[in-house]
Amino acid sequence: MSSLIGKGITKTYGGKDVLRDVDLELEPNKIYGLIGRNGAGKTTLLSILTAQNPTTRGEVTYDGMPVWENPEALSHICFSRELGQMAGSSGANGAGLKVKDYLEIAETFLPHWDKEFAARLIKEFHLDVKKRINKLSKGMLSMVTVLVGLASKADFTFLDEPTSGLDVVAREKFYRILVEEYAETGRTFVISTHIIEEAADVFEEVILVDQGRLLLKENTQDLLERSFHISGRAEEVDAACAGLAVHHEERAGRGKGVTVLLEPGQSIDQSRDITVQSMNLQKVFVALCGEEEQEA
Repeated sequence: MSSLIGKGITKTYGGKDVLRDVDLELEPNKIYGLIGRNGAGKTTLLSILTAQNPTTRGEVTYDGMPVWENPEALSHICFSRELGQMAGSSGANGAGLKVKDYLEIAETFLPHWDKEFAARLIKEFHLDVKKRINKLSKGMLSMVTVLVGLASKADFTFLDEPTSGLDVVAREKFYRILVEEYAETGRTFVISTHIIEEAADVFEEVILVDQGRLLLKENTQDLLERSFHISGRAEEVDAACAGLAVHHEERAGRGKGVTVLLEPGQSIDQSRDITVQSMNLQKVFVALCGEEEQEA
């Protein structure tokens, strides 16, 4: 299986860059988590990587082949996106179709479609295939999105907010089936989600997008092992963090807390009167993409 590579991806709408000079390589046999704030450019990036949207500048290749209008490259890629926009009217974009008809269309366009796997997922998620798309609840719409992505058997499968609207039992079931499928096939999955903590253990690598730029792409465990929250009296924290890049400063009277991401060879001066805490992925995300400074 080959890599999917984006170079210099820029997308401009109305004179504004939604994505700016994004270089990103997605390697085979990994589960990536794509995270970022609303409007950061995540869905635009996914749509460009999967050739559903052209770049303004830059290119995307699979195995050295451009993906844009290239059936051979696209046969290895599936972007199963939210169906929420389709539910508004009975005729637009296939919203009036029954679920079973929608899945038949998906099978037509996805060359590696696994009909038996699709049937299993219909049972697993108790999906009523006789219902029309525009009559489904938000959770059921998400189940259709999940089903299409998983049953596509595409080497690179992209899922945009796949657990939106799902209850906790369905979300747990989705991640269990995803990991099983990944372990069995070695497919690459890229999952965009706002529900970070419940998915963090699944992500081998995290891709963080902020204001249209790629902030980082890193092994999740490596990122957490170098991320720390440091708190104490302001002067003690400043001394402990001397020479380190500091993020998300929070002040409370004479005290403050900061986040640091250590680079190779760096360390925190723990001889100071400070508290050093490990961080989870959600807290790292907030520290890197939240407000720079908060006054208590």
